[in-house]
Amino acid sequence: MTGRFLAALQFFVALKLPSLVARHVDHDSGLNRAIVYFPLAGLVIGIAVALVWLGVATLLPAMPAAGIAIAAGVILTGGLHEDGLADCADGLGSEDREKILEIMRDSRSGSYGVAAIVLSLGLRWTALAAMPIAAGALALVIAHTLSRAAIALALRFSSYARREGTGSLVAAGISTEKVVVTATVALVIAALLGGLPGTAALVAGFAAAALVLLIMERRIGGYTGDVLGAMQQVAEIAAIIVLAAFWAL
Repeated sequence: MTGRFLAALQFFVALKLPSLVARHVDHDSGLNRAIVYFPLAGLVIGIAVALVWLGVATLLPAMPAAGIAIAAGVILTGGLHEDGLADCADGLGSEDREKILEIMRDSRSGSYGVAAIVLSLGLRWTALAAMPIAAGALALVIAHTLSRAAIALALRFSSYARREGTGSLVAAGISTEKVVVTATVALVIAALLGGLPGTAALVAGFAAAALVLLIMERRIGGYTGDVLGAMQQVAEIAAIIVLAAFWAL
């Protein structure tokens, strides 16, 4: 149990786990078996970002404090999800499947990719800044939790579009039961922390992630690691906007 949770956490964070912790990571079972721990990994990331927000929001005005908190999340995850969103946005500028995959593999970001990152950061930044300090902390935890859980949709209802890549770590797929368990864990956390607004945020986040998956399914016939990152991003954005609609000052 602990090993699979740590494997899920390591999948999402750029920072190396301390050696005393890293030795317990389960490298043998595969990330597919760790999927039910994705929302818990998101919970840990969300708590870390929320703590940064709580610290700086008591010292600075809302806008710069929100920017620092969002930046902390990007640093913690190495911008992995933002990069995926940018690559997908650039790729969708083409109509040919192979060309889309080629563009998505390119580490450089084009105009669509840059615009996607700006919108992602801007929407989360302003939504967080619009909320009271305590509400913003809860919103960060909820959004980070459910957005990782939303990735399970791709692993159950789609297939991997490449022969290799980051997404191949989970390309074997998962059962419907695991999707239900993963979504339920996220729902419990969102409902406990946010009540009706938290539940609404989860529904919005999963719907946004499903829309991204549907688009990429039609354009490239499945998902890649970049698509998983884009799904996480739009789910997080949708969730925090919904929560801001409920909790904004």
